[in-house]
Amino acid sequence: MKKQLQNNVYTLRSEHALTQQELADKIGVTRQTVIAIEKGNYTPSVALALDIANFFHATVDDIFFYET
Repeated sequence: MKKQLQNNVYTLRSEHALTQQELADKIGVTRQTVIAIEKGNYTPSVALALDIANFFHATVDDIFFYET
C-alpha cells in the first residue's frame, strides 16, 4: 500500500497568523502552490521543503511525514 505524505503547513501557517499569500511571498512560491501543499495535492521539492522548514524554524520531519 502506498504511503500518503502528510504535512503541518496549514497548522504552522495558522499559528503564525499568516495568510496563504503571505507565506507564499516569504518562501518564494505562488499562493496556489501553498494551497496545493496544504491540501496534499503537491509534494514540494527538497529545496522547497527546506525553505518551508527554515521559515518556521523547524525540521523537514516536523512538517512533512508519512501517515501511519
